[in-house]
Amino acid sequence: MATLVTGGNRGIGLAIAREFQAAGEPVAVTHRSRAPDGLFGVACDATDSDQVDAAFDEAEAELGPITAVVANAGITDDQLLLRMGEDQFSRVLDTNLTGAYRVAKRGARSMLRQRRGRLIFVSSVVALRGEAGQANYAASKAGLVGMARSLARELGSRGITVNVVAPGMISTDMTDRVPEDRKRQILDGTPLGRCGEPAEVAAAVRWLASEQASYITGAVVPVDGGAGMGH
Repeated sequence: MATLVTGGNRGIGLAIAREFQAAGEPVAVTHRSRAPDGLFGVACDATDSDQVDAAFDEAEAELGPITAVVANAGITDDQLLLRMGEDQFSRVLDTNLTGAYRVAKRGARSMLRQRRGRLIFVSSVVALRGEAGQANYAASKAGLVGMARSLARELGSRGITVNVVAPGMISTDMTDRVPEDRKRQILDGTPLGRCGEPAEVAAAVRWLASEQASYITGAVVPVDGGAGMGH
């Protein structure tokens, strides 16, 4: 079973790809600049349907049918609502939500032929509890939950599961840019009191892609140190 991870050249996406690789499974990653060492990479911008199609074609030519897709590619462009331009809102939605739709649609075509598959969306705890200055990001990540649960109902009869992983504060380049006082506020509201590691998210994704999770679909799995409890 071959896996495609979007945005797999750094951070959480790279950790996910390495987790599949360590399990001896063929894996491809999409990137917009440079593929990471030791992984099969395909250039792809998730905002372009033609590039998404081409990335799948290239990955399948190299690895065989893609039967697991991890939609991880995403961006942030934070701003308070009254200062947020419509282009800021639309750009984040197009990458994070519509981009995941493009990837899922193309991936499902391969899975339907195989009559099995795994679609996994990487969302965020922000989707469930919100965050000031992130209306665009939260909306995009919350949309993944509704989309995943709709697809779970559409595709379940074909042996395809669709699930969501919702990370909290994870140690990546993105969170390194969060001001220290804001990071402390977030961690004060996190029962485990620390940032998570990309490998901890990757382990949850790998489990959802495994046969052990074959009876799980439409689920939102938090990897957030308890920050999203009650949402």
